[in-house]
Amino acid sequence: MESRTTVVHEARADPASGGEPPSPQRTVSQRSARLPRDERRAQLLAAAQEVFVANGYHGAAMDEIAETAHVSKPVLYQHFPSKRELYLALLDSHLSSLTDLMLGALSSTIDNKERVQAVMRAYYRFIASDDQAHRLVFESDLINDPDVSSRLETFNKTFADAVARVIAEDTKLPHLEAQLLGRGLAGMAQVSARYWLETDGNLDLDVASDLIYRLAWRGISRFPKET
Repeated sequence: MESRTTVVHEARADPASGGEPPSPQRTVSQRSARLPRDERRAQLLAAAQEVFVANGYHGAAMDEIAETAHVSKPVLYQHFPSKRELYLALLDSHLSSLTDLMLGALSSTIDNKERVQAVMRAYYRFIASDDQAHRLVFESDLINDPDVSSRLETFNKTFADAVARVIAEDTKLPHLEAQLLGRGLAGMAQVSARYWLETDGNLDLDVASDLIYRLAWRGISRFPKET
């Protein structure tokens, strides 16, 4: 693969200027641009996401990620010593954003009916995002890797536990039963949203998420409260 390096043109004497050579002309490639560490890291993660989404984890190559980011491989390896570390960093970033999104939806109102609606809509919007982050989170070909699966379980548990606390408070169900319902609601959101994505926009996002919200609410709202 041809490397992109700074091109320096040889200075030649110009007789018309008394034999003094002109200043060297330098074409500085994007690779040589220096960025603050945080900006460089964000740039590399964005490039990695593009390559991982297109090729999957096993089909992605560090060469291609570096090329997509317009940096040299040594620069890439300075920030991420391996493809695996790069992938895990990207997964952590997306799971953190999704966790904040879900917990934000839960805390956006004290009305439980509106909470269910907000959670379903937030999940669908994450799935519909143009950056296809959901593919790295839910469709990775590294899904059985212990580090990946443990991160996914941490997210699922955090989200389901948050839902369970609301359910337990509202229905007075035992904690374990509320947790099971929390997992069920989280699974309903995830599975239905991923299926909706396959409809290629034939069903409006708000219409789809509201269908699932009404299904979920009609079920959970019927649990008796303590009198």
